[in-house]
Amino acid sequence: MAVISLQVNGKKVSKEVSDSILLSDFIREKLALTGTHIGCDTSQCGACVVLLNENSIKSCTTLAVDCDGGKITTIEGLAKNGKLHPMQEAFKKHHGLQCGFCTPGMVMSAIDLLNKNKNPSEQEIRDWLEGNICRCTGYQGIVEAVKDVASKT
Repeated sequence: MAVISLQVNGKKVSKEVSDSILLSDFIREKLALTGTHIGCDTSQCGACVVLLNENSIKSCTTLAVDCDGGKITTIEGLAKNGKLHPMQEAFKKHHGLQCGFCTPGMVMSAIDLLNKNKNPSEQEIRDWLEGNICRCTGYQGIVEAVKDVASKT
């Protein structure tokens, strides 16, 4: 067991955790933030993507203890004062979601992309999101959403 201290969605959190708890399980079970989805437990689908210190990571293969002292942002931490994040708005506007299961991870990955590349090409967007699987949308709405936000920043 270890005590970890993190900033999660702008709030300081300290919890005792087992050395083997995955960040995804910590977020969902210990913090009751269930927007981070678990789809595969093998880092293949991307549904579990969160930001750790502003970088996207797959939380289903990251140990919570390895994040001690870090800053975590989950999908729940994006909206401010009841207003959706621009990426969330764009996903809604461009129908970048259907069932919604992959959406939190897609949104978090897309935000990281635009933090690193303010004006990505369509191919760069597709390449970046390659680690996120969507079984419903065909990706075009997702790509359009990312392009829309990029055009406004």
